[in-house]
Amino acid sequence: MLVLTRKPNESIMIGDDVEVSVVEVKGDQVKLGITAPKSIKVHRKEIFLAIQKENIDASRPVIDRIGEIGGIFKKKK
Repeated sequence: MLVLTRKPNESIMIGDDVEVSVVEVKGDQVKLGITAPKSIKVHRKEIFLAIQKENIDASRPVIDRIGEIGGIFKKKK
């Protein structure tokens, strides 16, 4: 991991297209501004992980989900 020190209004460049700027530092929070082409998706990590999980779940074969559906009906009796 590369660790850099930046002050408010200072930036780093990632490649030729992505700029990450320190907008504000307030207590233990840091506000970042990210300038990137629209073709590059930018997400908070927890959102990125949730998207990955949903994609994996959606790609599971239907046969795997039949057992889950059967379990729902059994619980309602």
